Amino acid sequence: MRHLYFIFFLFSVCSASAQTQKHNPKDQLRSLNWDVIGSVKFELTEKNELLPLFTESIRRFENREFDLTGYLIPIKSGQKQQKFLLATLPINQCYFCGQNGIPVMIMVEMESAVPYGEKPIHVRGILKLEQKDASYAPPISIKNAKLIN
Repeated sequence: MRHLYFIFFLFSVCSASAQTQKHNPKDQLRSLNWDVIGSVKFELTEKNELLPLFTESIRRFENREFDLTGYLIPIKSGQKQQKFLLATLPINQCYFCGQNGIPVMIMVEMESAVPYGEKPIHVRGILKLEQKDASYAPPISIKNAKLIN
């Protein structure tokens, strides 16, 4: 049930933002590390689970230090965030309206909380891959992350 509230929250925020903000393709972040993350494909099983298919290009980084620059997408309210999603597009560019598509998002768990902001942040931590249903949580995460200036 929590997942439905989370999805509803993201949908509400994106819908409200989309009414006031125009899409700016220049905001989309691109890097070799995002390409590695984007190499993951997904398979819908007979049980209606969305399971990740990890490529060799991402598996070679598993359990290793990995850095990524992206937009902080909060999953809980508050000015400081310790666990959040990181995406290639800012939260004000609606993921659900179809103009920008759904960007790749990963879960980030920081060693210490960081302030929420609208500018991209650069984090470094240990890349983790989990074989779990992506409908409920991102199967890719960066744990023990630190903010890099």
